[in-house]
Amino acid sequence: MACTGHETQASGFVSVERRDAALALPPTTRFPALTAAASLAGIAIRPRAPTRIGARMGRPEKADVRAMNPPVHTLFPVGHEGGPQRSVDEAASKGSVRVKVALRKCPSCGREAHLVRCTCGSRTEPTGKAPAERDVHIREEYALALQRLKGVRAPKKLKGVQGLVSESRLPEPLEKGILRANRDLWVFKDGTIRFDATDAPLTHFRPDEVGTSVARLHELGYAKDTKGAPLERTDQVVELRVQDIVLPAAAGRYFVQTALFLDDLLERFYGLPPFYQVTEPRELVGHLVAGLAPHTSGAVLGRIIGFTKANVAYAHPFYHTAKRRNADGDEDAFMLLLDAFLNFSRTFIPDRRGGLMDLPLVLGTRIDPTEIDKEALNLDVGWRYPLEFYRATETHPPAKNLAAKMDLVAHRVGTPAQFEGFGFTVESRSIHEGPTDSRYKTLGTMPEKMAAQLALADRIRAVDAADVAARVISHHLLPDLIGNLKAFAKQSVRCTKCNSKYRRIPLGGRCTRLEKNGRDLCGNTLTLTVHEASVRKYMDLAIKLSETYAIPEYTKQHIRLAQKFIDDTFRMRDLKLAAFFY
Repeated sequence: MACTGHETQASGFVSVERRDAALALPPTTRFPALTAAASLAGIAIRPRAPTRIGARMGRPEKADVRAMNPPVHTLFPVGHEGGPQRSVDEAASKGSVRVKVALRKCPSCGREAHLVRCTCGSRTEPTGKAPAERDVHIREEYALALQRLKGVRAPKKLKGVQGLVSESRLPEPLEKGILRANRDLWVFKDGTIRFDATDAPLTHFRPDEVGTSVARLHELGYAKDTKGAPLERTDQVVELRVQDIVLPAAAGRYFVQTALFLDDLLERFYGLPPFYQVTEPRELVGHLVAGLAPHTSGAVLGRIIGFTKANVAYAHPFYHTAKRRNADGDEDAFMLLLDAFLNFSRTFIPDRRGGLMDLPLVLGTRIDPTEIDKEALNLDVGWRYPLEFYRATETHPPAKNLAAKMDLVAHRVGTPAQFEGFGFTVESRSIHEGPTDSRYKTLGTMPEKMAAQLALADRIRAVDAADVAARVISHHLLPDLIGNLKAFAKQSVRCTKCNSKYRRIPLGGRCTRLEKNGRDLCGNTLTLTVHEASVRKYMDLAIKLSETYAIPEYTKQHIRLAQKFIDDTFRMRDLKLAAFFY
């Protein structure tokens, strides 16, 4: 029922005066229904959510071991004799391997060597000559390494690298690989053991969320909760210190094994007392780690204060930013600090472009807010937002216009408050709430993932399922199909015996690598490195989506063209030469 200017308050309608007063309130022109309601009610009525924000899934969360491809236990070369698995045992069964290694000499016994330590126990010295190919008696060195470890059993599998790629070509001692293999640990290219995890920001936590006792937190310097009360219970909210981190539970288990390896190394290789002496993850609380982002060479010191069920690494925004990250789903590596000190070496660094990236060449021990990305200083840390903030949500002024009204970290820089006293406006029940694994990870195949995505799109009225299908085809499936076809056409071939690779197939059709004696050829059969199944992998899915949903005709034609290119490629592959003449 409409209200005219002649109605009075006594008749059950809003008076002209009250209606005009309501209409004089801040405009809500984007919501005419609310404006009309406000005119009838005589008070300002504002939308519960002035702006709706859409979301899409980025990269799925990750918490996993970092290893090279293929994974190895030691940076010791096994050459082609190690086979496709890079097996030290297989190479040792052949006595020696022909590899390119450093040329060093022992000043005590005069023996030539390729390791830092001579068999006589003295430290070797560089000869000044460039690395060269030579026979390394790996069977003998493996036996001596086990002997020096005094009673350590030989691992079931010990994998090395095919060849060294550093400038010095200096191998790692086999003892380290043996001790890693016995603890089921993989080594990275710089000699360290790493665990990767997706970054997630955290400024406050409860002791029961990270699995750390109140007594242990007291020892780590956490004495009070956010309200200034003494920390006595596990459900009190505590402010996270800027260089403390909460690692995934899987990282805790892996780092326990790493700590046991490091203690083995100290005792059996260096003759020193053990350092960690841990048996379970909670005993790692208080120990130091180095966090490192890919494509950088500066690690940042961190301290473990607990573990999370989530597959992320929780840390203060300052800590992630110090690693040159903005915590939007990036994935960084963590390593126990003692591992970096004992096992990292610049002599292992690959001698090629980008070789210095993703390496802890320097370690930042203290985070200075004036030296990190200014993005982290835009963090608002007040306990409540001012009224001006809510009014501004209707008019959408530039954010900088409200900066002075907000409690930002930028306003605290240079004072003790730059590190502490941060607030929050919405409290959560637990940092573990929600699924620990996204459906993208739990679903196995791409068709299953697509079926789940489109089933959800079909249920949501705000989503055009046909548009979703068309976008997936255009931006994911078709580029993969065309890219895999190009990879098939440009692929190399590989020897199934010695793993030698060829850019072009030799005329004889067999491996032409010389055996160790320098006279005989390997002569083994060659195999493709890209196969038909991987090229056609998404074709059936793309066709099924195009038939199920009303996608644009242009996209359908693109699918048919891709199918024709693939079919023609493999039909031509099966033709005999005579088919081109008859």
